[in-house]
Amino acid sequence: MEKMSPSQEDYLEAMVELGGGAHVAIRSVDVAAKLGVSKASVNKALSVLKEKGLAEQPYYGDITLTQEGYDYGRAVLDRHQMLFLFLSKALGIPEERANREACLMEHAISDESLPFWENYINGLEL
Repeated sequence: MEKMSPSQEDYLEAMVELGGGAHVAIRSVDVAAKLGVSKASVNKALSVLKEKGLAEQPYYGDITLTQEGYDYGRAVLDRHQMLFLFLSKALGIPEERANREACLMEHAISDESLPFWENYINGLEL
């Protein structure tokens, strides 16, 4: 699948965190609250995600992720959690900052480099 923009990845990640599994409905107002954006911003992002086949939403209905959308969002969340653990536990960065920085880093690591990160972090005793 083609790489999404960091913003689109954040929306997918937030939807997964809100419990949006494949074909499990979540409300756009909850996505807006989680990300600190307007409902209009969610609707705009959602139109792109629907266009790419990653999400579905009937007219003014709840949002559901497709299996592909869920898998992509889950992968972004897994990266975030791995990086957060490394930054906070291995490096001792305060959790709030580690969380912000993990969010920035999760978008920059290539799929080709990710296994190297995972192998290294899995080898640490955290």
